[in-house]
Amino acid sequence: MSRKSRRIRYLILLLILLAVAANEAINKLRVASWERALVVRIYAINGDYMSGSAAYIDSLVLADFKPIERFINNEARRYQIPVDAVRLEYSNKLEMMPPQLPLQSSVLDNIIWSLRFRAWALYWYFVDDSDSADINLFVNYFDTDITQSLRHSVGLQGGMIGLINAFANKSYNGSNNVVITHEIMHTLGASDKYGQSNQPLHPSGYAEPYQLPLYPQRKAEIMGGRIPLSATLAKMPQSLKQVVVGVITASEINWNFE
Repeated sequence: MSRKSRRIRYLILLLILLAVAANEAINKLRVASWERALVVRIYAINGDYMSGSAAYIDSLVLADFKPIERFINNEARRYQIPVDAVRLEYSNKLEMMPPQLPLQSSVLDNIIWSLRFRAWALYWYFVDDSDSADINLFVNYFDTDITQSLRHSVGLQGGMIGLINAFANKSYNGSNNVVITHEIMHTLGASDKYGQSNQPLHPSGYAEPYQLPLYPQRKAEIMGGRIPLSATLAKMPQSLKQVVVGVITASEINWNFE
């Protein structure tokens, strides 16, 4: 590669990084005040190219995602946020596949993927005809006849975008919405509150950390991810009716008591 070609590549990379940084700065300013509802737009993607996944995506409507909006807005009111926190939109099927998470989980691989995903999202915003949203979520759906376990999902505060893996089956709508909400909270600045074994951390990852007796918990904390049944056992909530936003998570996303 010639020196001139190398310089052009570096210049393109620098321009991408500057565009990403500018976009992230604007997005953070939008979130900080909670003076209006943030627009959250969901795109559905056929993650395995199976006909079952395609049929499921074709059946999806905005009402399938409305529990997410109701949950976040109800929890925001509980923390005395004076306006609706989010307004959800569903933009149907997306044919353009975003960069998928790397099979290897090294720090460098994750950084490179993050930059690629953010650059891809910026390109998508440029070619998309719809009005811009504050948070954009790209949901990969997988046929449950083929896939029994999913790779982890990611929500990036930088860029306010998420790549989510979900099951293409109506019986999983509730738990899919829990995962989507978890990633929305990540885009807003909330941190995970579970350990390496996926067991919620006490007290931050518990819905009722000072309940006596402590176990079993009745609900999950959204960033804890699961309902603790004992010190070593937890289960996935089946819907957002079994989930709350804990005090620490609320503080991380600037939902503070007056």
